[in-house]
Parts: sequence; C-alpha cells; structure tokens
Amino acid sequence: MESKNIAIFGSSGAIGGALCLEYSKQDNINNIFAFSRNGNAPQNDSIISMKVNYLDEKSLEKAAQSINCKLDIIIIAIGALKNPEKSIKDLTSEKFIEMLKINTIPTALIGKYFLPTLHRDRITKFTSLSARVGSIDDNQLGGWYSYRASKAALNMILKNFSIEQKRLNADSIVFGLHPGTVMSNLSKPFQKINNKYFTPKFSAEKLKYVIETKTNIDNGKVFAWDNTIIPF
Repeated sequence: MESKNIAIFGSSGAIGGALCLEYSKQDNINNIFAFSRNGNAPQNDSIISMKVNYLDEKSLEKAAQSINCKLDIIIIAIGALKNPEKSIKDLTSEKFIEMLKINTIPTALIGKYFLPTLHRDRITKFTSLSARVGSIDDNQLGGWYSYRASKAALNMILKNFSIEQKRLNADSIVFGLHPGTVMSNLSKPFQKINNKYFTPKFSAEKLKYVIETKTNIDNGKVFAWDNTIIPF
C-alpha cells in the first residue's frame, strides 16, 4: 500500500480534529500536518500540529515551505456561521465581508500556497468543507444571504482549482464536501431539541469514505456526507 502524507486545516475544530484521528488509524499514513490558528490538534504520533493564520499570506507561505515532503491529500475543515440573516433587512456589509473572510478567502489562499505541494505524478485530492445551503439550484427557502453566498463563492473557487490543477496533473481531484449538521460550536446556536445531529466522529468517518472514493470523474463537484452530488 502506497504511503501518504496529508494536510488538514482546522485541526482544532470538531470535524477537523475528528478527521485527524480517523486518518491516523491508517497504516499507510506517514504524516498528518494538522494546521489551526491556535496550533491545537489531537495528540498522535503521526499528527504534526502547526499554527497558521489563514488570512496572512506570509504565514501560509511559511507553513507550506515547512513541509518537507509532497502531499497526497489536502482537507480544509474550517468555516463559521454567525447570526444568519432571515431577510434582506438583516444584511450588512460588515457581516458579508466577515463570512467571506471565514468561509471563502481562506480556501483560496490555502490553495495558492499548498496546491503546489501536491504530487504531480499520481492521484492527489484537495477538498474543502462547503455546505448544502451554498447550492444555488437547491435553494428553496432563501435567507442566510452572506453564509449562502460565501459557500457558493467557495464552490466556484474549488471549480477553478479543479480546472487549473488538471493542467498540471491529470490525476488531480478537487471537490467540495458537505459534512451534514454536526454537533459543534458552529451548529450549536441553531440546533433544535428534537432533531438528530451527527457526532464529529460519525461525520469524519463518512467524509473520509467520500474522500477515499473520489476519482477523476468527480473532479470539480460537491458531495454530501452520504456521497450524493450537491448541485451548484
């Protein structure tokens, strides 16, 4: 079995941390480079915790240069949902900019500095957590303007990456992931008493399966935790 090196961004979060632990169970994993703003990550011999500022290009460039190997998989498990707008009356420029800074721009900048760290002579995968509500075709309820828009913009960035990376490596696969509603700080303010929510471990297990099953025909698409395609 071919050995692999992985980078996971958002390792201090519920899903990112769970993904670190899931991949650490694989015998063919050499290193898991676990990035977060505070430098926290689950403790494991294969997990290397590193601190990075997602909006600081110098920080990202230094982080990318610190990796002493080529990567096989890059997973971005970062994002936030704060006080979503119920109607257009609630929308502000400050809120819109905040959502873009949290949900969109980090993936774009991480891609700028870390896509070059991927192998170019074998299958590689680059994925970022999106959201079902970022789908334009699937939007039946409206509202949540800035969050929806930030995730829709993220999907476009991933689509662009998928096209550009193909020119460098025919076996590059770039795609988005919807993790479902997970018990985490992000979803806590919106959880309803009688609803069921995924544990981070369950979501990570499902997402890992989705990631592992992606092939060239999946390049540029967005997938839910159950491996179904989410339309743009």
